[in-house]
Amino acid sequence: MRHHLREWGEPGAPQIFLLHGWGDVSASFQFLADALGDAWHIVAPDWRGFGQSARGADAYWFADYLADLDAILARCSPHQPAFLVGHSMGGNVACMYAGVRPARVAKLVSLDAFGLPDRPPEEAPGRYEKWLNELAAPPGFRSYPDATAFARRMLRDNPRLDAARAEFLAAHLTEPDGEGGVRLAADAAHRNVHPILYRRAEAEACWRRVRAPTLWVVQSDPAWRRALGITDAVYEAGKACFRDFREAVIAHSGHNMHHDQPERLARIIEEFLLSDTASDNAGKDA
Repeated sequence: MRHHLREWGEPGAPQIFLLHGWGDVSASFQFLADALGDAWHIVAPDWRGFGQSARGADAYWFADYLADLDAILARCSPHQPAFLVGHSMGGNVACMYAGVRPARVAKLVSLDAFGLPDRPPEEAPGRYEKWLNELAAPPGFRSYPDATAFARRMLRDNPRLDAARAEFLAAHLTEPDGEGGVRLAADAAHRNVHPILYRRAEAEACWRRVRAPTLWVVQSDPAWRRALGITDAVYEAGKACFRDFREAVIAHSGHNMHHDQPERLARIIEEFLLSDTASDNAGKDA
């Protein structure tokens, strides 16, 4: 499958792989890349079915992202363990991958990504039924008159985002809808419900195999995490899975901290990646 990779910096500089979340594209790391500067060679893929990467058929399986990342690292960093920085879905991919292939990851940064809540098996029949129904009549993405209208929606959803950044993001996050408007630059099959229930115990088993020093960067307000169903107890149990773990809490930011606080986030990431000892503590951002 053809993947589109976006790069910043000069080859030969230390590499960072930036992995975007669901419904996003690699270009949304532009503000973070600007803040990190030219000291790094940054590589950011569009995941399959997003942005300019190839589209699949009628389903996207989480394990495919692990295989895609494995192939990207084999091409771009065949001999060096990688620095992985993943946001949301990309962070969950990175955390799983670091446990599946621990020797391939040097350091791991997860941005507001802490897995999903476990799903009870009683949900399985209804989930499979919904999946079959959506294969027959797949949901689509909403259309907008133009990218400016999409940017206005982003500003409504995130009051921390300024207009210039919203316009930039909208230009990369949209594609023609075939009827004179634009829609999210993603395969509509991503909207289909996933038929396989999330089993948190499997994710935590992978996390326990991670050898790389690990940093979770989270927003200061836990309401978003709790609304997803990640209770404080589940959250703490997840953190305890990593053998070399630290946490940074970033203030004045929502879920998209690479949009809201890219300069502060860049400093947190650099301090962690450049640190030498496991005892370094990323701390709390007041």
